[in-house]
Amino acid sequence: MTYSSGRIIHDADSHVMETREWLEPFIEEAVRGALKPLYGRERSRIDDLLDGAKARKSDAAAMEKAFENPIAGPKGWVAAGAFDPDERRRVLDLFGFSSQLVFATSSLRPALSAKSVDGLYAGARAHNLAMAAFCGTDPRLLGVAYVPLDDAARAIEETEVALAAGAGAIWVSAGAAGDKSPGHPDFDPIWARLQAAGKPFVLHIGPGTQTQPKPFQNNGRERAPDLHGGGENLRFADYVMLAYAPQIFLTAMVYDGVFDRFPELKGGVIEAGAGWAPEFLRELDLGFKSFGRTDPYLKAMSLKPSDYIRRAVKFTPFPGEDVGRMIKDGGADLFMFSSDYPHPEGTNDPLGRFERTMGEIDDDAKDRFYRRNFEEMMGLKVLAPA
Repeated sequence: MTYSSGRIIHDADSHVMETREWLEPFIEEAVRGALKPLYGRERSRIDDLLDGAKARKSDAAAMEKAFENPIAGPKGWVAAGAFDPDERRRVLDLFGFSSQLVFATSSLRPALSAKSVDGLYAGARAHNLAMAAFCGTDPRLLGVAYVPLDDAARAIEETEVALAAGAGAIWVSAGAAGDKSPGHPDFDPIWARLQAAGKPFVLHIGPGTQTQPKPFQNNGRERAPDLHGGGENLRFADYVMLAYAPQIFLTAMVYDGVFDRFPELKGGVIEAGAGWAPEFLRELDLGFKSFGRTDPYLKAMSLKPSDYIRRAVKFTPFPGEDVGRMIKDGGADLFMFSSDYPHPEGTNDPLGRFERTMGEIDDDAKDRFYRRNFEEMMGLKVLAPA
């Protein structure tokens, strides 16, 4: 019996826990000096964890224990399938998930800390090719490539490379696109390419995420540790701000006409919570009602702002959120299941936590949450019911 026995489930958020050498085979020699090593001060600690996880390969009892109940832990670098693709296939067999989006944990650090545009794009390409190599071992693993939008011409080049390598989705920063809006016409070739390929853009905690401004951290108290000891170095005051950047990004995509110009474009907001989404849609429509008679861009829209979002975008709740209440409030078409495996933020039983909030939700809405909304976002029409 699998963890998801009796139901088709797609996992809209999982991660790879990268080894120190994960990027090395994919970094172009000409720009190698522009990229910092994947791990710095924490390298020894991570290497110790990795050495322990690798050692179990020759220890049958340790391997059996690692696969006893992987969803419940241990998590992080020592989790089953955290960095080993053979182990990950076995984990998917145990979970019973039909597919799993796979995001980076640490391997974007060299790109995002690069001091040149060349370094930024070289680091992104190394990440994307490494992700493709990891996920190419199993068709259920859908690797998420990262494309910086700082330079429109280079962004479309990297989009083409990522799609050719088999990327399941294209991750873009939730912040501004360099010094432009993501809705600027310069980026239309990217949205057009994703629409044609049937691949979604995704926003994820990390690049562009808004966190507590530094002056507010100057509170006379010692800095608290991160939320769960996971991959994001997240704290309470940051957590409550996770929705801000996606709302700004999606507002721009609506207001700048991207969803009008590309009606088949799909997107997802991953690991930013989702309880805020229904109210965000109401606020979009309230703004439309307030300014729509005078604003020429609003007057030109063919749909209400919320209708663009409903048509294009899906959201992943955290396991601690009341997804049943959210479905009742916002509708069954907005939300998707995710495990965040092997990050500890996904908890030891995400499926059980979601289920406990959905006692009054009918089977059709549940099927949307676990299956069909993901299939719509990913263009997996072949899997959808007739």
